[in-house]
Amino acid sequence: MSSSSNVTYLILDGFVELETYRYLYFVITLVVYLGIICCNCVVIFVICTNKCLHEPMYIFITALLLNSLLGTLAFYPKFLIDLLSEKQVVSLESCLFQSYCIYTYATSEFTLLTAMAYDRYVSICKPLQYSTLVNITTVKKLLFFCWFVPSCENCVTLILPSQVYVLHNKLCKFRLNRIYCSNSTVVKLSCGDTSVRNSYGMFVFSVAVFPPMFIIIFTYIRIITECLKNSKNFRRKALQTCFPHLFIFITFTVTSCFEVINSRFEGNVPHIFSIIMSVENLVISPLINPIIYGLKMQEIWSRIKQMVWKKKSVLSF
Repeated sequence: MSSSSNVTYLILDGFVELETYRYLYFVITLVVYLGIICCNCVVIFVICTNKCLHEPMYIFITALLLNSLLGTLAFYPKFLIDLLSEKQVVSLESCLFQSYCIYTYATSEFTLLTAMAYDRYVSICKPLQYSTLVNITTVKKLLFFCWFVPSCENCVTLILPSQVYVLHNKLCKFRLNRIYCSNSTVVKLSCGDTSVRNSYGMFVFSVAVFPPMFIIIFTYIRIITECLKNSKNFRRKALQTCFPHLFIFITFTVTSCFEVINSRFEGNVPHIFSIIMSVENLVISPLINPIIYGLKMQEIWSRIKQMVWKKKSVLSF
């Protein structure tokens, strides 16, 4: 669908019974998005304002929550506008940019979770070397790697689909059976051969998921081995810091794998279920990350309670 100004628009055709439940969808989505912003910002604020929490583990948690805020920023504002619009359309350029931001968020999530696994591994298995192996310089390098590499990887996935239109003008379809943009679905709009783009997309997915998975499995095997050698109290403390990370990694990996496989190979999955699973990593993970870390990490939770009690004391005074 092209206009006279040579701007190509795509139709987002994945909404279910929008006319009937438009305002209900809008209210639920707005509440979820505000909840994500508030929960993540509270934990980030607590970590940033307490010098005793300026340690590698908490810096990585802050980076993970910031990544969630950036990822959801690429989805929710546009989605909220679409819920109130008569036509759910997006320009090709905006669609590619949204896809780039969401994919970069997802791949950065994996690299950040891997860096956090390394931090936990050194802390538990090599405590005497922790200050040497995981110093502030190492943390900065890891954070740079966690965001820079995914950004570069996804730059290519952004360029490849756009070249289909810009260089060859071979977009034959203009309807996405989605509620947001992804590279794999945009590529399917092309009339030409998409094997190179599909192959590169699967390569990026493999690099983003499998190396982190192997590293995290290795670190947890070592952590479990170390825990079995030590006391019950040691195991309890190790589990307290590792459980949130492991839970988040497993849920994020499962839903990401489903989304990539389903979008590329179009399995026989009910549309509503496919849509729910496609947004899970933009709803559950950003919402549950700060809750899990805020409740399970005793140091963070105690600071949050102190902040709440101080505010109550000021108000009562």
